[in-house]
Amino acid sequence: MSRQQILDAIPHREPFLLVDEILEWEPSRIVCAKVFSGREEFFKGHYPRFPLVPGVLLCEAAMQCGAILLSRHLPQTPGRIPVATRMNDVRFKRMVRPGETIRFEVALVERLADAFFLKAKATVDGKTAVRFEFACTAAAMGEKGLGIGD
Repeated sequence: MSRQQILDAIPHREPFLLVDEILEWEPSRIVCAKVFSGREEFFKGHYPRFPLVPGVLLCEAAMQCGAILLSRHLPQTPGRIPVATRMNDVRFKRMVRPGETIRFEVALVERLADAFFLKAKATVDGKTAVRFEFACTAAAMGEKGLGIGD
């Protein structure tokens, strides 16, 4: 699927857009891919002699995949975007290096009104790098941005 579909689905933009490609997209499941080149600024300080993709960025990328998935569940509520509200049971299983293709699988487990509960898994070469559960809520996005904490 096209990069434009990603840009149409979520408000994230470079340098913080962490999804390169949508591989599969079903009503309750999405599979996306990302490759970090190694030229990203954070690698200069995140183990310079042994660069690793920070775990928090793996989680963020997975949640962006979830936001893309949820974009099809929110068209009836214009101006609302999914915003993470919690992460549970985060398990890092494998280090991820620049140049490796990361495959993100995110599934919608349950929806309660504007709250969404999802499971995510990131793999490299079929081996789990991280898995976790997270929740999102549909937050209002106004002229000044998100309507939280204003």
